[in-house]
Amino acid sequence: MDKPHIPATPGHEDGLATAFETWIFDLDNTLYPSSSRLFDQIDQNITRFIMQHLRLEWDAAYKLQKSFFREHGTTMRGLMNDYGTDPEEFLDYVHKIDLSPIEPDPRLIAVLDRLPGRKVIFTNGSQDHARNVTGHLGIDHHFDATFDIVDSGYTPKPAPEVYQRMIATLEIDPATAIMFEDMARNLVPAAEMGMTTVWVRTDVQWGIEGSDGDHIDHIADDLAVWLDARV
Repeated sequence: MDKPHIPATPGHEDGLATAFETWIFDLDNTLYPSSSRLFDQIDQNITRFIMQHLRLEWDAAYKLQKSFFREHGTTMRGLMNDYGTDPEEFLDYVHKIDLSPIEPDPRLIAVLDRLPGRKVIFTNGSQDHARNVTGHLGIDHHFDATFDIVDSGYTPKPAPEVYQRMIATLEIDPATAIMFEDMARNLVPAAEMGMTTVWVRTDVQWGIEGSDGDHIDHIADDLAVWLDARV
C-alpha cells in the first residue's frame, strides 16, 4: 500500500484528516518544543542519579551517561546491563522535574481535537512522565494509549522489536499509521514497517543524527503548525 500523499506546502487538503487510522507521537521534544529545554532537567537528573548510584564525580558520571546512551539507546539500559540498576528507581528519580517551562498550546489542543482515529504516545520515558506532561499541557484526554519503556521491556527505541511489540499490543496497521518523532534515527524502523514518518526537527544533536536517510517522509519545525496547516 502506498503511503498517503501529504502536501509539502501548507494549506488544508481534503483527505489528509482521514488518511490515517492511528497517529503515533513521541513525547519529549515532540509534543512540546525543545526550546523549552525541559529535557535538560531530565538529562541533569540522569547525571545526578549516576553520581549517587555509582559514587562518581559530575564529569565522570556525565561521560558514562553519554557513553551508555550511544551504546545502549538509553542510559537506563546501560545501567541495567552493567550495574543491575532498578529501572523503576531510575525512572522515578529522573522524571522529577519542573514543568513550568512548558505551557498549553491552544493551536496544538485544537488540531489534536480535529484528528480522527486513534492518537497514541510511543515513548522511551514512563507512563507517569507522559501523564504528567500531557496533563500539564492540557492534552492528556486526546490520547487513547501510551506505550512506554516498561511496555517495551525496558528496550528503547529504535530497536525494531519494540516497534513490533507496540503495533501488536495496540493493534496498529503500519500502512495506515503516521509517526511523529524528534529523534530522526527513531523513524527508521517505523519507515521500514510502512508507516508515514514526520521528523519534528530540533537543534539537539542527538535528534539530528540519522536525519539524512530516506526514512523521513516529512519534516516539521513545529508540530502544531505543521498539523494545523494540513488538517
